[in-house]
Amino acid sequence: MQVDLGIAGRKAIVCGASKGLGRAVATALAADGVDVLMAARGGEQLEATAKAIGVATGLAPRWVAADVTTEAGRATLLDACPEPDILINNAGGPPPGDFRKLTRDDWIKALDANMLSAIDLIQKTLGGMVERRFGRIVCITSHMVKSPASILSLSNGARAGLTGFVGGIARDVAQHNVTLNNVLPGQFDTDRLRGNQQAVAATRKVDLASVRADFAKQIPARRFGDPTEFGAICAFLCSAHAGFITGQNLLIDGGQFPGLM
Repeated sequence: MQVDLGIAGRKAIVCGASKGLGRAVATALAADGVDVLMAARGGEQLEATAKAIGVATGLAPRWVAADVTTEAGRATLLDACPEPDILINNAGGPPPGDFRKLTRDDWIKALDANMLSAIDLIQKTLGGMVERRFGRIVCITSHMVKSPASILSLSNGARAGLTGFVGGIARDVAQHNVTLNNVLPGQFDTDRLRGNQQAVAATRKVDLASVRADFAKQIPARRFGDPTEFGAICAFLCSAHAGFITGQNLLIDGGQFPGLM
């Protein structure tokens, strides 16, 4: 039996929603009766995804093609949904690279995409949530926030900055039934993960199946995460039942992180 999350009729913005984890979150929210506005760069993919979600859930999300890493894109998004009750911040990570070769422009682009754009959307929507005494903000970051890799310096820096910002703001607005949390996904079976695995297979000159097997062995659950699992967890954090969960960094990685905290 499906649990009623108590958010039917609420309005949600889901960024990066055309595929992968963003799509999974949009699907889970739509399944619970949320009026979802999906955003991503590619309109054609968004339209197809919205139709598929409509078939699966009976409630087709609205969508807008917008690059939320730009000021113009965020303005377009908020014009379409000026008073969201739920905000899902989600953006693809910056490219890997040796930090010795990174330029100031590289850092600014990473910060704009993976920290400042999310902060701007929070800044523009948080006040309304406080006034209405309901708000749920979830920022999708990465398990690398807790176990950073040197080759992902751009992601490490930008996402850690967002993590710190969310932790501070969350405590200021908790009394108004507004929560902010970060969700840190590990290895979920998305197009992005498979693309990375294909690149590794090409470098090693081995088949993709062997690379996937090696990756899965690193995870105590011995499998990759299913995006539907991720969507369900995010939907619960957006629910009426999650008002006492705020300022948290929820790691979802099948046990791969070896520490306690």
